[in-house]
Amino acid sequence: MSIDKTCSLKEAVSTYISDGDTVAMGGFLARVPMGAVFEVIRQRKKELTLIVDSGVEPIDFLIGAGLVKKVESAWVWIAVANAFNFRRAVEKGVPRRIEVEDYSNLAIGMRYLAGALGVPFMPLKSFLGTDIPVHNKKIKITPDPYSGEPVALVPAANPDVALIHVQRADKMGNAQIWGILGNEMNIARAARKVVLTCEEIVATSELRKIPNMTHIPYYCVSAVVELPFGSYPAGTPCYYWADTPCRRRWAMASKTREGFTELLDDILCDNHNDFLRKIGNERLAKLRKMEHDNNRIPILFER
Repeated sequence: MSIDKTCSLKEAVSTYISDGDTVAMGGFLARVPMGAVFEVIRQRKKELTLIVDSGVEPIDFLIGAGLVKKVESAWVWIAVANAFNFRRAVEKGVPRRIEVEDYSNLAIGMRYLAGALGVPFMPLKSFLGTDIPVHNKKIKITPDPYSGEPVALVPAANPDVALIHVQRADKMGNAQIWGILGNEMNIARAARKVVLTCEEIVATSELRKIPNMTHIPYYCVSAVVELPFGSYPAGTPCYYWADTPCRRRWAMASKTREGFTELLDDILCDNHNDFLRKIGNERLAKLRKMEHDNNRIPILFER
């Protein structure tokens, strides 16, 4: 039986994200859910806890918008500059002070794995000899019950909702990821709800032509939103190149609080389509061409 989970971005965020939720973010270097994050900002979903391995613009923008109370992460940055909103929130409490729970990229991945498996924690040894467990009391150092050697335990992550952007999905929520993978396979299984945005919705028969690239199954997904350029200004492999000049411009504007608020007022727009019109078809077409000309991953299908 076919299940249609498609809806608008506005409806998906309104229905599946609530104030006070713990929100996981997919993507790693590419496929970040920037379009979904802009809608979260439009709807002013507040008091959020964010879980991310190495966060980029989505994390910094949510912090700058004053919607975040806590970040559980390995690193918050922007690919071309410091994450200025993150620094201001931690160091100066602007626009509000946030709590930071430090992990490593490996530890965040292991937390998602534990959540996906339904177990309470995962062991790892990479924290031994570091200061991270000193500052993060949720990391427990305990003897291995088999060898007696010390091992670090990290708690499972089971976020209330995950925001994940992919290349293609069908209307049921089966989702394909091409190119670099993050933790999405485990995030989708660990989260209680998943809002999936994709570059295009295709027939299930199209996904079955390359089934090994279907990394997220429909039963993990709550909503499917077709959102072209949903990762902009980051890139999406096989669809468009990252807009590095735009990322640099956004980062430089964010160096001051006033600069960020002016930037947000300028680019937020009423909806995603208005945002794309503001960027301009010519610029977006250029990014598509750059990805087609430079991508080392073969373009598998004509679009």
